[in-house]
Amino acid sequence: MAKPDDAVTKLTRESSDVASPGGVRRLNYDELFTPSRTIPLAGRTALVTGASSGIGKATACMLAQEGCNLFLVARREPQLLEIKTEVEKRGLPGKVTVVVGDVSKDETYDALRTAGAYDQVDIIVNNAGLARGKEPVGSALLSDWSEMMDANCLGAFRLVNELLPGMIARGGGHIISTGSIAGLESYENGSVYCASKHALHAFMKCLRYETYAKNIRTTVLAPGFVGAGTEFSEVRFKGDETKIAATYAGMEELSASDVASNIVWVLQQPANVNLDLVHIMPTCQGGATRIHRVAAPSS
Repeated sequence: MAKPDDAVTKLTRESSDVASPGGVRRLNYDELFTPSRTIPLAGRTALVTGASSGIGKATACMLAQEGCNLFLVARREPQLLEIKTEVEKRGLPGKVTVVVGDVSKDETYDALRTAGAYDQVDIIVNNAGLARGKEPVGSALLSDWSEMMDANCLGAFRLVNELLPGMIARGGGHIISTGSIAGLESYENGSVYCASKHALHAFMKCLRYETYAKNIRTTVLAPGFVGAGTEFSEVRFKGDETKIAATYAGMEELSASDVASNIVWVLQQPANVNLDLVHIMPTCQGGATRIHRVAAPSS
């Protein structure tokens, strides 16, 4: 008579060797107890837009730590060179190439082509974008609307349009766009910002439909309130310190690094896994305007 342990061993072996109905492979316990599968990023080449601050900056630093080569794109050269210096100071293996420019401008794409991005990039972190103003329809500034649509839509769309053919020709890649809760749920006084993020989400869904058979992975990272490490509210409220402070008062919002770590995690998923949408929120935020705030203790 077989010992109980022998019987269990025999059952485990047999269950892993026999396919379930329809021929679907069973997973054995060695597989089930294996730590989560992730793929290394060392040696890959990532292009990060909006890399001079916020989520883009945090993502660039984390990807450098993972051993990626980087093309960093933003309008502010000193901030990009600062990242490059920090990467080199730490002795990280990846090469950092700085491209100064606006993703909605022709000259930026000329610079990217000259720098070799069209021939090397297999990861795009499509992060450049902004919110400008928070006035209701009827009193908003057209210049604010134009700036948001140019960066959040036309620039983001064009970047993919320019670099996608090369990625496909080289056998695949991964495109991540920084969306927003505003691309899932609209709110008062955010009309064009919400519209721009809805458009970005829609663009990425179309891209998914067009590229799933071409080994291109696509992901939208849609965060709620992100404060620490970003200039989001500073830009939106044009430096109004009272409005900036009120945005995050009494809550523990996400940091730029919280979002960046999720971007890296998405990129590290096995090749057969595509995360179409990652919606990351502060624990205290239940929706675009549903935020639990804790009053500061009275002195």
